[in-house]
Amino acid sequence: MHLAYPAVLAVLLFCTGLYGVLARRNAILVLMSVELMLNAVNLNLVAFDVWLRDALHSGQALTLFTIAIAAAEIGIGLAIVLAVYRNRGSSDIDRLRDTAETDEAETLPDGDDGDAGTATASGTEDQATAPAGKAKKAEATP
Repeated sequence: MHLAYPAVLAVLLFCTGLYGVLARRNAILVLMSVELMLNAVNLNLVAFDVWLRDALHSGQALTLFTIAIAAAEIGIGLAIVLAVYRNRGSSDIDRLRDTAETDEAETLPDGDDGDAGTATASGTEDQATAPAGKAKKAEATP
């Protein structure tokens, strides 16, 4: 078996996955591109295992571990993407910078006496319900 054929195919798969990771904005497409890159590595592992005629088949064993890790990574990744989509309404990666936590104490007005659970005269909500109210307002607007 010629080693060049699977190696060229693996390079093409890896480059396609790398382009997808760098150019895409949708989180699900980025996860699919990472899977393409992992499959290119798996193809190389199996091809070199066959070419070297390894008695222990360590390339194929490592490929099975890589497949198991990739399945776990996709499961966790999709759970995170679904949680972000439910909260934000979009899985656009560029908009994920808005999910960074900020210090809520900095955003409270100076006249607040610190009593959690009550609204001040200016109409602000307590710290626990302020993000939930913003999320409901974001869902209501088209």
